[in-house]
Amino acid sequence: MNQMRANRVAEQMKKELGDIISRKIKDPRVGFVTITDVEVTGDLQQAKIFISVLGEEKQKQESLVGLAKAKGFIRSEIGSRIRLRKVPELFFEFDETIEKGNRIEDLLRDLHDKDQ
Repeated sequence: MNQMRANRVAEQMKKELGDIISRKIKDPRVGFVTITDVEVTGDLQQAKIFISVLGEEKQKQESLVGLAKAKGFIRSEIGSRIRLRKVPELFFEFDETIEKGNRIEDLLRDLHDKDQ
């Protein structure tokens, strides 16, 4: 039961975070950021937010720094949008699954080309 609620909160946070980051954050360091997933602990104390950033490595790092600086503002916005007793602590991380998938696809394509 606890995990079901955590999943519902995570999905709602994912939706709200996308809106907050795209519309409310004015930091020029935060580039084109996409929220790919949100994992909330069972006790709703912590939320790990996986992001994907369009651009080079420097832009990715700057976006992460900008999001870290805006963490308090983002938490307060989430608190006003979602009724929770305590808003989870936010942790931003890069989502590496897209890059890993592209790497695997390239390897498979190379193997297929060698066979022909």
